Amino acid sequence: MKHAELLKRAMLDAIAAKQAFIEDAAQSRNFDAAVERVLAVYREGGRLYVAGNGGSAADAQHLAAELVCRLERERGPLPAEAMTVDTSLLTAVANDYGFEWIFHRQVMGRMEARDMLVAISTSGSSPNILRALEACRERGIPSLLLSGRDGGRAAALADYVILAPGDSVNTIQELHIVFVHALCACIENALFD
Repeated sequence: MKHAELLKRAMLDAIAAKQAFIEDAAQSRNFDAAVERVLAVYREGGRLYVAGNGGSAADAQHLAAELVCRLERERGPLPAEAMTVDTSLLTAVANDYGFEWIFHRQVMGRMEARDMLVAISTSGSSPNILRALEACRERGIPSLLLSGRDGGRAAALADYVILAPGDSVNTIQELHIVFVHALCACIENALFD
């Protein structure tokens, strides 16, 4: 029974975090504003670039896949790219400049003002995420941060910030997937009526 108790505690923590988000009107407004900006990016012919480390890298790939393929309805593909999948580029930049530059170099080399960066960081303090957000500021590229707790230093750099309540990384990451799916559903509903 001890293993089932750990599972139950994890589920109760996730439920409590989701309930806390539901009750936070400011976070709901932040989500609405972020979705509207993403919709504007797509309506203006831009694309989303998504960055994250570890589990957040997997979430970045998940979001890009949902946008290019589909979430729930048949539709055309939307341009989105996870900045974590080109191992030659990642290892070249990490080797030549340092791991903290892997997303910054991609922002500078790939993105335009009509695009948008979605940065996923449970702590909001990953050096490579911070540098990517700084590059977006420098180039006038809008950015959305999915983070946890107070969003760390990244919260001050991003244009839109959605924070997952909860103290544990796993709870924050679980909510990030809910945010990703809700974002995709909103996009599909708005652009493919």
